[in-house]
Amino acid sequence: MKLEIEVEPRHRAGKGGARHTRRNGKIPAVLYGQGQSRLLAIAPKFARDAIVAKRGHMGLLAVRIKGGDETEERYAVLQDYQRDPITGAILHIDLFEVAMDKPLRVKIPVTLVGGMPVGVKAGGVLQNPLREVLVECLPGDIPDHLEVNVAGLEVGQGIAVKDLAVPSGVRVLEDPEAKIAAVASKISEAKLEALLTREEAGVSPGETEAIAQKSKAGETSGSTESKEAK
Repeated sequence: MKLEIEVEPRHRAGKGGARHTRRNGKIPAVLYGQGQSRLLAIAPKFARDAIVAKRGHMGLLAVRIKGGDETEERYAVLQDYQRDPITGAILHIDLFEVAMDKPLRVKIPVTLVGGMPVGVKAGGVLQNPLREVLVECLPGDIPDHLEVNVAGLEVGQGIAVKDLAVPSGVRVLEDPEAKIAAVASKISEAKLEALLTREEAGVSPGETEAIAQKSKAGETSGSTESKEAK
């Protein structure tokens, strides 16, 4: 899916030109690509839409450049933007033009669907370690998101990158074995307390295990000596 935004050519460069654009109620922008950069002015609404689209991984922008009676359309992605550190107002937008016939690498969100997994109903905990995946595809094929149905997951089961249903023309570039979602058994209160105690004491997991083994070995030895004494 692409988002349409409207922009106008901007003819004054530099900080003075940027200030002039802002005084006129627009936000200075630059469209990079094809070995050149084009100065643009964009209305605050369209600038906000572009930023929201980037956060939502919508990605592709149809940039309609209005110059006089003619309108030119280019395709781009939001490369960067600047905000005022005090007011939060958008100060500048950088767009990067893309060719519709050349693949792009973008991150796509993974959405969990299907409701509560059966394993969670049985007392497990749903984990979602990978919330977005890097994919490669043509700009026109960029999906809004990828869905993973977790309804049937039982405790100890998970869904990996290799299990993703990916649209034609889209290639996932993540580790195929990387877990997207899994249902783990709920940690016991005793184990949670031990982990918290270890973190407070600054003891590593390996040291904790070694201490536990030595303690267990000591208890076994003491028990043996007591039996021999009897």
